[in-house]
Amino acid sequence: MIKNKIIILSAFVMMITSYANARDQIKIVGSSTVYPYTTVVAERFGKQGKFKTPVVESTGTGGGFKSFCGGVGVQHPDMTGASRAIKKDEMELCVKNGVTEIIELPIGNDGLTLAHSIKGKDANFTKAQLWKAIAHDVVIDGKLVKNPYKNWNEIDKSLPAIKIEILVAPPTSGTRDAWDDLIMSKGCDEAFKKLTDPKNCTKYREDAAVIEAGENDTLIVQKLGSSPNAFGYFGYSYLAANKDKIKAAKIDGIAPTIEGIQKYTYPVARPLFLYAKKAHATVIPGFREFLAEYTGKTAVGATGYLFKVGLVPNAKETEEKVRDVATNLVAMKN
Repeated sequence: MIKNKIIILSAFVMMITSYANARDQIKIVGSSTVYPYTTVVAERFGKQGKFKTPVVESTGTGGGFKSFCGGVGVQHPDMTGASRAIKKDEMELCVKNGVTEIIELPIGNDGLTLAHSIKGKDANFTKAQLWKAIAHDVVIDGKLVKNPYKNWNEIDKSLPAIKIEILVAPPTSGTRDAWDDLIMSKGCDEAFKKLTDPKNCTKYREDAAVIEAGENDTLIVQKLGSSPNAFGYFGYSYLAANKDKIKAAKIDGIAPTIEGIQKYTYPVARPLFLYAKKAHATVIPGFREFLAEYTGKTAVGATGYLFKVGLVPNAKETEEKVRDVATNLVAMKN
């Protein structure tokens, strides 16, 4: 207990001594999925003229939390975007480094989209088929073997006779965490779970069938546009912004739609978050005002400008609660 108090006190001392060199603009890191939305808000916020445009960096959800939880003080980010909720070990890292008052804002909803070129034939996959295409090991004739599937029709005769090629997010990505939770874990073969640790359901194959594409989702879109048989997954906003190049595959017979994502009838829907460091609220100019802009009706409401670029709004009740948390800087419980 005393040790924790010393850590927290030291963190605040560091913060106080940095006041003289305080940044004059907000710094935000985190998810590549949340990045487009945060960038739009930041640009609009800057154009209002009262405060400088926040600096927004796409680091991935995991990388964002690592940086965000590094400590308090102007040398650390003020906020981080996340395509999943903060994990227990990340929260522990925050507390260890004196970041004890964290504001959690579910800014809206997203549908993980498995996309491919508009030049390709329409596609429809089950979770089980997608798991078999990506998994490192599968079960054949009752035995655990290294994934042998090269073409989609080898998994199921109803699928096309084309090479399996899937662009995936890196392990540090919250999008990959969500994909693993909603697709890999749920599509995992029950026989597989009996033969090995169920944690291996989310282990990816390491051959040319699965390609780790990094945190740049725009680059994935470009690759899909130039490779008709390739698939890749990312947030719904990238589909909405690039319908002239790519289209969505159905998952369990359902295509991603605004309504399906909001009601969570689309099988790969998920919430998106912005986390803010309360200790920075009185240090960084525009901190409170930026949160007010991000959670305001003009941004995240049913007709807000973020809806127009792909963010699916929260239900009205949730939207109001999030706005209240942002206005009053209500920290989440550790």
